[in-house]
Amino acid sequence: MIAPSVTTRLIASFREREERAGVPRDAAVLDDLTAREHEVLVLVARGMTNGEIAAHLFLSEGTVKTHVKRIFAVILAYEVGLVRPGESAAE
Repeated sequence: MIAPSVTTRLIASFREREERAGVPRDAAVLDDLTAREHEVLVLVARGMTNGEIAAHLFLSEGTVKTHVKRIFAVILAYEVGLVRPGESAAE
């Protein structure tokens, strides 16, 4: 598990890079997240733990962990250039 403070800094860093590159925040990563993943991301960014998020969203902690893993996988894909903003799955 990653400390909420580290997660918050990671998300802030990612947003700063997008802004410097001229990529609108909501156009890159957020478009590739499900509605539930977006909810989890917002709560993680607010500093909530997996257990707190699970209780807040009436989910199991394991489900929250799965969402967090997917969120970080999407962020990593953008970070390393596997996916570019606006690129469809077929490209």
